[in-house]
Amino acid sequence: MKYTEEMILHSESGYCMPFEEPQGKDVELSLGYGEQTDSATGEKFFHHGIDFNVRCYMLSAIASGIVSGVGNDPVHGICQTIRYGAYEVTYGHLSNVFAQFGQRVKAGQTVALSGEKLHLEVRFKGEELNPLEFLTMLYGNIRAMRQAGGYETNSSFNSGMAFQTDYEKDKREIEELMLRFLPYYMEDLQCGAYKLPEHTEQSLRHIFTMGAMKEYFYENMPSMSNPLGLGHKAMPLACKVQNLLIGDFLNYLALRHDVYLSTMGGDVKKNFMTKP
Repeated sequence: MKYTEEMILHSESGYCMPFEEPQGKDVELSLGYGEQTDSATGEKFFHHGIDFNVRCYMLSAIASGIVSGVGNDPVHGICQTIRYGAYEVTYGHLSNVFAQFGQRVKAGQTVALSGEKLHLEVRFKGEELNPLEFLTMLYGNIRAMRQAGGYETNSSFNSGMAFQTDYEKDKREIEELMLRFLPYYMEDLQCGAYKLPEHTEQSLRHIFTMGAMKEYFYENMPSMSNPLGLGHKAMPLACKVQNLLIGDFLNYLALRHDVYLSTMGGDVKKNFMTKP
């Protein structure tokens, strides 16, 4: 399909995909667009989108737009549709939605969390498109903008500046726990079943206030993996935020699910048990 100038979507995120691929790991396209054959029954059917094998991935807005729909589809489960100009992009098979109907979103903003996989559909002025062609168009547009100097991105914050947290020795175990419990954590936060401890909330507010005063934000071009555009001078801020968020996630696991890191001693567990 040939895209006319009217159909070119400019993305300020610097990325063409709604999720970030983990370093050294390729994301698999599990089902393409168009006529398909059911592997179990042999029956042919038309697939109106594309599916990716991305379990519990944070999903981001690919441009600035507005959430035009949130619902529960009998085929694709929890769905979210975001309108980018004349385009409407739908995410399906979600485990959680963070941007609700009518909410305006910015390029790179986290909007949802995938479930066992991600289903993606695209329409332009109501006409269904092959999402792969849409993503290819967006990627080509971003590359052209970069070559023209429109996107001066600095990826050093993500690649050469891997910072250490207080939980490095338990990193693998924490990542496994996040894959299992993060959807419940986000859902309980959203519905009020779990509230951020007051001291944690105050610490986060203080950190971000100081970061804004010292102009730590938007040192680099924002991206999905670095939505605040943090650079070298924001390293201490990023480390503190990481520690607070990981600490709160572990606090949630202990209080709501009686789950602890294998390295936690009995004294630490008793401390959680005494909390209301």
